[in-house]
Amino acid sequence: MLITSLWRRIAALLLLVGSAALLSSCFIAPGRFVSALDIRDDGRFTFTYNGEIHMLALSKLAQPGEDEAFSESGCYDDDTGESRPCSEQEITSQREAWEDGKAERAASRKREAEKMRAFMGGIDFSDPKAAQELTERLQRQRGWKRVEYKGDGLFMVNVEIVGTLDHDFAFPTIERFPGTNPFVQIALRQDGTVRMDAPAFSASANDPMQMMALGKSLAPADAETGKPGAPVLDGRFTLTTNGAVLANNTDEGPQANASGKQLEWRVGVQGQAAPMALVQLAR
Repeated sequence: MLITSLWRRIAALLLLVGSAALLSSCFIAPGRFVSALDIRDDGRFTFTYNGEIHMLALSKLAQPGEDEAFSESGCYDDDTGESRPCSEQEITSQREAWEDGKAERAASRKREAEKMRAFMGGIDFSDPKAAQELTERLQRQRGWKRVEYKGDGLFMVNVEIVGTLDHDFAFPTIERFPGTNPFVQIALRQDGTVRMDAPAFSASANDPMQMMALGKSLAPADAETGKPGAPVLDGRFTLTTNGAVLANNTDEGPQANASGKQLEWRVGVQGQAAPMALVQLAR
C-alpha cells in the first residue's frame, strides 16, 4: 500500500509540474482571425488583429476542484509482490487514512489556488467574475478597440497598435500577466534589419494534447446553444512593407502591391511553419 501511495504522489507531482509548464507556454491561443502587420522602412509600424482569442486559464485547470471520492489502494502479497484482493480490515484502514487527510488536501488545494492567482496577475480564474475582470483589463489597454467575452475562455477582439520600431515588439501582452507564447514578435538588430516571427500562428503551436492537459474541452461548438468548443486555428496573416525583404518562408515570396511588397500566410494549415520574415529598414 505504501508503494502504491508513493507512486500516486509522484504521478500527481509530475502532472502539476507539466500543467504549470504548459500553462506558462500556452495560456493564450489564437482562433479564427485576420491579422496584418505593416512595417515602413523608417521604422513606423501598424499591427492589427481581428478575431478570436482563447484564454486557456478559464478552463477546468483553473477551477479548484472537489475532493475525490474514496477508492481502494491496491493490496499486494508480501512474499511475491503480486496484486491480491484487500481484506475488510485493510479497506477500513485505507478509508480512515483518507478521511484523516481531508483537511490537508483541502489546504493543499487552497495553497495551489493562491499560487495560481498570483501567477495570473491577481485574477482568481475559479471566480465567475474572472472573465469580466480580464475583459476590463484588456479594454483599458491602448489599441484594444473591442473586447467581448463569449464564454468558455473565448474572447472576440479587435486590436490596432501603431508605433515606431525603436524597441522590440510582441503581441499579445496583458497588464500584470507573465509572458506567454507570442502570436507575433518583432526583434530589432544592430544592422538595421528587423526579424518578424509569429510562433503561435502554426498548427503545431496549438497541439491538441496541450489543450487536453490544460483541461480545455476538445468537443466541437454546440450548434444549438452556440456554446464555444475547442480552439480552431484558422486565419490569414499578411505583412506589407516598403523595406527590402531579405528572407521569408512564404510559398510565393514578396508580391508587389500599393504599399510596396506583401507577404501572406494561411494560418492553420497542417505542417505549415510559423510565419517568419527579415526586413531591411532604411539606415
